[in-house]
Amino acid sequence: MNDWPEAWSDDNRGGRYGRGSASAQPESARVMRQVRRGRPAPPGQGAYGGVPQQPHYVDGGYDSGYNTGQVYGGGGGRGGGGDDYGPQRPAPDWRRRVKWTAITLVTVLLVTTVATYFWADSKLNREVDLSKVIERPEKGEGTNYLIVGSDSREGLSDEDKKRLRTGSSEGKRTDSMMILHTGSNGPTLISLPRDSNVEIPTFKGSESGKTYQGTGRQVKLNAAYAEDGPELLVRTVEFNTGLHIDHYVEIGFAGFANIVDAAGGVEIDIPQDIKDTKSGADFRKGKQTLDGEEALAFVRTRYALAGSDLDRTKNQQKFLSALANQVATPGTVLNPFRLYPTMGAGLDSLIVDKDMGLFDLADMFWSMKGVSGGEGTSMNMPLAGSSGGNLLWDKDKVKQLVNQLNNDEKVTVTSD
Repeated sequence: MNDWPEAWSDDNRGGRYGRGSASAQPESARVMRQVRRGRPAPPGQGAYGGVPQQPHYVDGGYDSGYNTGQVYGGGGGRGGGGDDYGPQRPAPDWRRRVKWTAITLVTVLLVTTVATYFWADSKLNREVDLSKVIERPEKGEGTNYLIVGSDSREGLSDEDKKRLRTGSSEGKRTDSMMILHTGSNGPTLISLPRDSNVEIPTFKGSESGKTYQGTGRQVKLNAAYAEDGPELLVRTVEFNTGLHIDHYVEIGFAGFANIVDAAGGVEIDIPQDIKDTKSGADFRKGKQTLDGEEALAFVRTRYALAGSDLDRTKNQQKFLSALANQVATPGTVLNPFRLYPTMGAGLDSLIVDKDMGLFDLADMFWSMKGVSGGEGTSMNMPLAGSSGGNLLWDKDKVKQLVNQLNNDEKVTVTSD
């Protein structure tokens, strides 16, 4: 039976084709009809829309468009340029995108940092002029800050005074005083009891500029502040200790409470039950978070404490260190919704000397945080007893302590 199409004979197929061919030549590859890819033919054309396109003859043969070296899919689809779908989109340059994203972020961070610095610097109340302090001791190693908590009611309404139990006394007095020394041997925080017995030296009036000769007058330390403000207080501390004070920082009642509230409260471990009707303190022993009102009551309490003012200074040191530790945390520093209110409340509330800068303030806070973290020392000024209600300093220990601070040595003196 002949398997070839009708009118074809074995002679037509040639010696190379068919079953059982004895030719040594292999069969040639059969040309497959090319399948074009792309848009379908318009209506009325193509295999289903009309008469199919006929092959044409070229140089004695016919050209059907096949076997022209084209690869299936060439010239169609999405891969090549100039096809029916438009030019190919270039691949994204990720390296360039990452580079410009990084540049943009760094620029925004730099601009924000610079703007924040100038905003914060402009809010510092530089009201204390230490150049008015006369006969100052030589500056030692490290930096000494005199930190003062005043009983100023400035900014408090009558309702606030009642709620915070501050009273309504005019003017302001020192409620607490501390020296913070920062150096290479860790920070040292020293409380100066406000009832400390000191001598008022010769000084120049901060307002009048008049020189007042010292007469050997003995007073409580807080009287110096009440008499002529921060400048006389610095002069008195330097005269009675021999320690050079580099910077002055003061905060009042309202400012203290506002900072604590802006920081979201401060967690502290209260060592004993405390109930004091004068300050409003009413606490149970143990860890707890105090808001601004409660914190103010805690640091002002002394009548409910066995050691009175001496125990109060210890509580003040403990709380201020805890406050610094709370502020100098990633949760505050990296959170603009907490950082800026805290900075605003703090900077608006502080009174500092004219040479105080933001970096000095940051050094002070980080050092106080170090005290609470066990990296430094906290103590009261060494005492030798009392006389007429005034607390007497231990002169030998004070001299040794000041020498160690001036030389930035590790403090070995204790207040016991």
